[in-house]
Amino acid sequence: MAQLEGYYFSAALSCTFLVSCLLFSAFSRALREPYMDEIFHLPQAQRYCEGHFSLSQWDPMITTLPGLYLLSVGVVKPASWIFGWSEHVVCSIGMLRFVNLLFSVGNFYLLYLLFRKVQPRHKY
Repeated sequence: MAQLEGYYFSAALSCTFLVSCLLFSAFSRALREPYMDEIFHLPQAQRYCEGHFSLSQWDPMITTLPGLYLLSVGVVKPASWIFGWSEHVVCSIGMLRFVNLLFSVGNFYLLYLLFRKVQPRHKY
């Protein structure tokens, strides 16, 4: 039974990633420009992506902490070095949205771990 749980989780994670990628693709094609609060967050994320971490460049309209921006830089910058992508590609709206997709799949995994911790398997 434990082996089946691993297969079920792998299938659920794969389906989650597939559906997320399909939604990401559809939204990215439909919304080429910043949407809703991206109007504030995208320029700030792009400044961080370009290496400008100064507090003087912080947008006062943003009330959230800069953690996601820093994590995004930690994901896209190594990818740019590995794949040789230009800064224009790495700091684009599509790439920064894709980082959120990766974090959503990571959240699925964290929820699975939390569920296993809260609901331990019974040993018969």
